[in-house]
Amino acid sequence: MFGEQELVNYNETNNASQIENKNDVTSLQSETAINSHMPISTRSFKDYLFKPELLRAVMNCGFEHPSEVQQKLIPQAILGTDILYEAKSGMGKTSAFVLATLQQLKPIDGQISIIVICHTRELTFSIGREYERFCRYMPSVKVSTFFGGVPITNHEDVLKNNCPHIVLGTPGRILALIKKEVFSLCYIKHFIIDSCDYLLESFDIRQDVQEIFKMTPYEKQVLMCSTKLSKEMRTICKKFMHDPLEIYMDDEIKLTNHDLRQYYIKLHENEKTQKLINLLDKLEFTQLIIFVKSVSRCIDLCKLLIEQNFPAIEIHSRMTQEERLARYKQFNEFQTRILITTDLFGHDIINIERVNIILHYDMPEDIETYLHRITRTGHFGRKCLVLTFVTDENDTAILNKLQSRFEVQITEMMNELDITTHIENR
Repeated sequence: MFGEQELVNYNETNNASQIENKNDVTSLQSETAINSHMPISTRSFKDYLFKPELLRAVMNCGFEHPSEVQQKLIPQAILGTDILYEAKSGMGKTSAFVLATLQQLKPIDGQISIIVICHTRELTFSIGREYERFCRYMPSVKVSTFFGGVPITNHEDVLKNNCPHIVLGTPGRILALIKKEVFSLCYIKHFIIDSCDYLLESFDIRQDVQEIFKMTPYEKQVLMCSTKLSKEMRTICKKFMHDPLEIYMDDEIKLTNHDLRQYYIKLHENEKTQKLINLLDKLEFTQLIIFVKSVSRCIDLCKLLIEQNFPAIEIHSRMTQEERLARYKQFNEFQTRILITTDLFGHDIINIERVNIILHYDMPEDIETYLHRITRTGHFGRKCLVLTFVTDENDTAILNKLQSRFEVQITEMMNELDITTHIENR
């Protein structure tokens, strides 16, 4: 059990007059669960009437069509509604709250308006980059990330001398800054918990989150998202919210992303390396990520590609966290074009917007891992080619399971010409 008796019910800590003053739009959405079969009402990000500088950033990232979860969440979120939502990886749930909060943001010097709590340093850094790319045409907006492994004095200096409007961080570091009286929560208007199941499942971490939460104003928007929420966890999450809108995407819904072109390549294990080199020679790409199953293979394959004069770097678990973030930044800033990595990268790093090819050198172990991998391209709205090497019966079995989850079939690649044409005409 999660020890719910230890969690203060936020709705019960305020008097009736405060609750009555809550946004009327929110109360109308009380305890509403939206299923995944509602009609699609928005076909373009332009329909949301974003502020011009935000829409410009969206268009420049190559996004045109919102995903299903974005269509359901963004219109309600920009009205200030508290929302609890669950959706699989690759459905654009992170971009949804980033866009919705940036649309509402009215930056005031010296005031932190948006706080995002994350469960890992990598995810904190990654979502921070997501905010930065969507506010690139909002020069007055400042974004900062706070997490352990960095001297706390660095973060104290930022808060004292260049106070951000948007803060992303891990609970421990944020709480430490609050206790040092350099982090003020009194102007928070949007409180967001990403991967709320990870953060609220552990009693100790949940206590930290709750302590931070209780120092924020009552009048604020609360958004929480996750890939999987149990009924017990949903109950805990809603204790932080007032009359939340609940969005739970059906686990069995067919995954549809027509901007992905997915192919598999049948070959023997000992043919993989030569096939990879042939593909890299023939394909046109901006950036490419190659996923492998082990650290040793990651290191060896990167070394081989560098010897073949391909601009490659690797990211894996044997590196320090600081080195991994530095490599991620290097790749994200287009200093190199090919990244070889393990599934460590696939879970906590999001949205590399220039990536237009994902190559599974090794077949992922399950559908969830496959989804985590293919969503590294900026989620919905960007064209991308996905290639998967299939070598044995186990690979074929996983491929068949994937086929049943996608409305767009994963077809066999017969020759490189078809793929090259797709990339050149993307």
